[in-house]
This record gives sequence, C-alpha cells and structure tokens, in this order.
Amino acid sequence: MKGDPDMGIIFKRTKILATVGPSTSTPERIEQLLDAGVNGIRLNFSHGDHSERTEQIQWIRSASKKVGKPVAILQDLQGPKIRLGMLNENVEVKSGDEIILDYAAEHNGMTLPVQYNLAEKVQIGEPIYIFDGKVRTTVLEITSETAIKLRIENNGVLMSKKGINLPDTDFAGDILTPKDLKDIEYGLTQDIDYVALSFVQSPDDIHNLRQILVAGDSKAQIIAKIETKAAIKEDVLEEIVKVADGIMVARGDLAVEAGAEIVPIVQRRLIALCRKHGKLSIVATQMMASMVDSPEPTRAEVGDVANAVIQGADAVMLSDETANGDYPLETVAAMKKVILYTQDNAPVSAIQDPVTDNEQLDAISAAAVALAEQLGVDAIISETRSGQTAATIAAHRPNLPIVSVTSSERTAQKLGLSYANRSYVRPDTEESGYDLFKELKESGFFGEGRSTVIIVSGQQPGVVGTTDTIKVRVLE
Repeated sequence: MKGDPDMGIIFKRTKILATVGPSTSTPERIEQLLDAGVNGIRLNFSHGDHSERTEQIQWIRSASKKVGKPVAILQDLQGPKIRLGMLNENVEVKSGDEIILDYAAEHNGMTLPVQYNLAEKVQIGEPIYIFDGKVRTTVLEITSETAIKLRIENNGVLMSKKGINLPDTDFAGDILTPKDLKDIEYGLTQDIDYVALSFVQSPDDIHNLRQILVAGDSKAQIIAKIETKAAIKEDVLEEIVKVADGIMVARGDLAVEAGAEIVPIVQRRLIALCRKHGKLSIVATQMMASMVDSPEPTRAEVGDVANAVIQGADAVMLSDETANGDYPLETVAAMKKVILYTQDNAPVSAIQDPVTDNEQLDAISAAAVALAEQLGVDAIISETRSGQTAATIAAHRPNLPIVSVTSSERTAQKLGLSYANRSYVRPDTEESGYDLFKELKESGFFGEGRSTVIIVSGQQPGVVGTTDTIKVRVLE
C-alpha cells in the first residue's frame, strides 16, 4: 500500500468506538481522542443527564470538523439494567440464606430494595444473578405484588446499586424502560447517528424502537446489543441481525447471562452474520480493561483485539478504558497499533455468499473488490447517497481503503464506523468520485508516483439504489 506513513489512520480498517466519561469529557480530550484514532463516540445513557449530553455532542461535532473527519455518535440506552437500591450497609450472605427483593421497600435486614418490579416478570425456579454474577440466587416465591423471595446459592456480599441479571426471565417485549423512552425522546432532538438497544430478546424489540424513531422523524440507525440467552437462540439471532442496522457483542452481560465460555463462539458467529447481511458489527467490553490503570495492555488483551480484527469486525469498543481510565489516549494508541499490525499481516478472509438482498449491488460490490485486488489499486472510491453501496463493498472486507463520497453529512458520519471506510462530504455530480480522487492525489493522500483507483458509481448521482458502474481511473 502506497501513502504517507504519517497518514496511517486513513488505512485503519477496523474502527475504534470510544466511550466518553469523566476522564475524557472536555472539548480538548475529545479532540485528542479523535486525533489518536477514534472513529466514533459512545454516549452511555446509564450515566449523566441530558444537559451534559448536549454539551458533549457539540464538542464532538466541533472536534470532528477540527480534525477533518466525520465521526459517528452512538446513543447507548440503559435498557432494563436492573440494580439493587441503596443499602444501609453491605450485606454478607451465605449459601442457603433467603432474601427478599422488594420494589416498594427500603433496606431492612434481609429485605433489600430493587429498582424494578421483578414480581411482574419472574417465575418461580428462575435464576437471578447479582453483582455481575458474584452472588447467584433462585426464585422461591412471589411474596407480593412488588416483592420476591430468593434463595442464596453461594457465599458473597451484596452492595448498593449492584447490577442484577435474569438470564431466563422473559420480558415479553417490555425492554424499553420509562428512562429509555425519555432518553429516546431527547435523542430525537439531537445529532445522533446510532441508537444502541440494550438486552434485545427478539426482532420485535427492534421493530418497536424503529417505530418510535420513524414517528419522531429520526434518521438514526439501530444497533442491537446481544447480551441475553433469548437473543442467541439458533432461530432468533439471525433474524435480529436482519432487522437491525448493526449489532454489538456486549460481552460483559452476555457472559453473566449465558456463560463466559459461549462468548467467543457467539462473537465469531455474529461477525459472520453481519458480513452475510451487510450489517455493522461492534465488539465490546473489556477489550483493554487493564489499561484503566496501566499504561500497557496485557498480551491477552492484544490477542483479543487482534482476534476481532482477523474475524472482520467493523469496530472494536472501549468503555471504562476511555470513560474512567487513567490512560485513555494511550489505550486508543495501543488499540490502533494492534489493528494496523494485524490487518497488514492477517488479511480478513473473503466471503463467498451474497451479502445483501440487493443482488445487483452485491454483484457490483464483489466485482469491484475482486478487480481492485487483482489490479493492486490504491483504493476503492464509492459514490454513495445512503451509505449502502459503501457498506456493501465493506462487507466483502477488501484489504485496502474504501473512500466514500456523499452529499449527506449523516451518511458520512454513520460510515465512520464502517469497515475500511473514510468518508468525505461533497456535492452530487457526475464525476464526484473522480473529482475527489484528484483532490486527494494533490493533497498527498496516495503518496508520490502513479495512483490507481476503482470508482463505483451510478448513472443518477445522489439517487439511492442506482449504483451500476465500475470504472478504473489513473493519475500520475
């Protein structure tokens, strides 16, 4: 690959999604994150208020313009993330003890407050895991309209606000909490590119959120967070991928709810399904967790990131590492270094099957990638209005950059997380791809000497669904 080594960020094919939090919630820090290699920002709506989010969104868009690259913003809804309420003190429990979780009570001995009325959802005999699975319990009895009795299955300690997982409980489509609905309503007024839906159990959960977004005239796309046993069932998972715009492998809660041993296999399967259907794939949780308080990653974490790159993930995500960690910029730099080395030494395997329901677009995209690699070109340039052409090319995982040109800022921002894509906003013209090629050539993007690109375009610039042309263009 030709090009200025100092512009390596452009050639990073697996993208970095970083969470903003106390460690990075300033305009300067956000700009530094983008400079370091971040392509998308996650706003975790489990924390903070709307005024804080409005300020952060403004900072992100301003920083995006300063560094000169479109950046995706992801609104991550809390979902039915159920927690204990406030306890008077830590509660030590032993195997065989019985406790009451009561939505309408305060802490009193072994009666503990909970932030959700579990009596409406759980069934006797179902397991309930508290404090990230450290304390395991079984439902013994529904004692009232707001309370349930549990048997403790192992020794442990319960603390205020610790999370609760219910792997076998059916929420019957009721995964959007009142808080989520308020956050969605707020998001409708903001410059949001993706909405991540937590604890998805079925395709209906995606449809329900889609109706709310469409009714609110939102152009945001939906990322389904895969973190429940119900979602990974054989007959459910692919249907969720089909109806969502992308998925997030939310490995933390998935490990608690379904077992840590299944997570690597589910991750591999989900990335393959996303490639098959031309959807975005994000791998999340503890990718470089040790760097919260260490300037260097562990070898296991390096292997984890590299594995996601080899499998063909669109993006890898940082949570506490950039939200609360002591070394947010060092973490991004380390992750970027792993991505670049891995992609240069272990190319992603090609996919043989069609990747979308649009046979013509898929055939053109596959042909463009094959021709580009056969000719050894410097990049594929995609003229795209909705982003679908660029995303379909990306689904074939070319081992070279995809340069996307669009007249839509929203599309350019969304493509910030799409595999190998670097997007530019330019007016729709009959030669917008070639004009951008000349512009980038003059700026030194392709380095010195002869440069060749493949341009994928349509006869009707700016019209969605008209991609039908592949051109080879050369500049000296």
